[in-house]
Amino acid sequence: MRITATTRSPGAALAVLAGAQFTVMLATSIVNVALPQIRDGIGLSDSGTTWVVNAYGLAFGALLLAGGRAADLLGRRRVLLAGLAVLGAASLAAGLATSSPVLIAARALQGLGAAAIAPAALALVMDLFPPGPGRGRALGVWGAVSGAGGAAGVLLGGALTQARGWQWIFFAVAIGTVLVLVGAVISVPRAPVPANATAQAPVTGSGRFDLPGTATVTLALTALVWGLTTARRSGWTDATVLGAFAVTGVLLTAFVLVERRHPNPLLPPHLFRAGRVTVGNALMALLGSVWIALFFFLPLYQQQVLGSGPLVTGLGQLPLAAANMLGSTLAPRISRRIGATATVTAALLTEAAGLLWLSRISAHGSYAADLLGPGILIGLGLSIAFVQLTALSVEGVAPQDAGLAGGLVNTSRQVGGAIGLAVLATLAGTATAHAAVHQPQLEALTAGYRIAFGVCAAVLLATAALAPLLTRRTVTGPSEAGRGPAPQPAADGRH
Repeated sequence: MRITATTRSPGAALAVLAGAQFTVMLATSIVNVALPQIRDGIGLSDSGTTWVVNAYGLAFGALLLAGGRAADLLGRRRVLLAGLAVLGAASLAAGLATSSPVLIAARALQGLGAAAIAPAALALVMDLFPPGPGRGRALGVWGAVSGAGGAAGVLLGGALTQARGWQWIFFAVAIGTVLVLVGAVISVPRAPVPANATAQAPVTGSGRFDLPGTATVTLALTALVWGLTTARRSGWTDATVLGAFAVTGVLLTAFVLVERRHPNPLLPPHLFRAGRVTVGNALMALLGSVWIALFFFLPLYQQQVLGSGPLVTGLGQLPLAAANMLGSTLAPRISRRIGATATVTAALLTEAAGLLWLSRISAHGSYAADLLGPGILIGLGLSIAFVQLTALSVEGVAPQDAGLAGGLVNTSRQVGGAIGLAVLATLAGTATAHAAVHQPQLEALTAGYRIAFGVCAAVLLATAALAPLLTRRTVTGPSEAGRGPAPQPAADGRH
């Protein structure tokens, strides 16, 4: 990397890059508390309300791979700045929207901007901090900021919705994005790509951008999540739903064929032979399937069942956020003591315990009895698992593929989250509809939420059972050619 004043003192750059990640997470979570107000204010159906979340998550997840590869090919700083500009403009458009199609389209554009920001920013962090304790601490900051962004979104969303109206949740994201954009222009290095990247880069580091692959995988994911979301309303055997799944299969097949023939594939095979990329991403997808759904259902339970207002709902997320930030800070230290695999397993079991506790919520419960304790367990487990799986998923990847690896791990989390939300919303809706036949409305809603939290716990238990696969580390492949021993994340190499 070309040494500049910024790279000699990377603290300011890390602060800005963490701010970029904070903004992405803020845009993800700030709508959750305001969903009932958005639904009533702009005239959305129940399925349309889900798409306010899914439009962002789907565009984010489907385009992260393209964003990561664009960062590697065009320059990480350049792609970061472009992504911030798109996110800011789309957030302003969402706040000004007066119809549901405009709002959902603006949310999709927010996801597009976020898909450029997240992998570029993560790759820049990897560039600024070489393997070792420094990188572990930087990723701990990254995880803490991710948790803080999610919690700040819920709190700020509640406060702004109650005080100024739901439009201001989007205006707040626009303002924050502009501030981060200015900071990035000032503090982020202009030449973050390693000087030897060109010499080491395989065919994926140069050449034509994989537009056919990007298009087919994006359309496939869109068809998949649309089918899952529609199944909630129409049932799993509906012809439209089955047709969406069939289209998904055709497009995924086309994607595989395109990737085999393209000289610069979006997902080069050698990437999956580096480090723990494959297993790390698989576990991150399972974690993501719970993550987004959790922060979708929790505010709904607080508002629709417990009767909390938007501000009180946001304040109720603070203990979870504090636990999340604490866990992110402690994750590298814990991993150095007991190893990465044990850390991930313990974190997933801790989060699963919190979700099992949530699966016992009552229609006549209270925040202190039903949510406080589980929230702390979930915050600790989620943050530690996120930090460690992020580190493991980019371990052993060559510098010229860092953007793509960052895009891949974020894709796994976001696409897993979009699919998880669609499936869990369908299950919860079905359980509520069945319960409503013979139970009052609050009891029926609670029954649906209990099902969702119970399934989330089961997914995490299964994920914890798969965590020992992280011990199988690949050490050879083109991605690591010409390099020394692969870097270890904040895990001290013990498994």
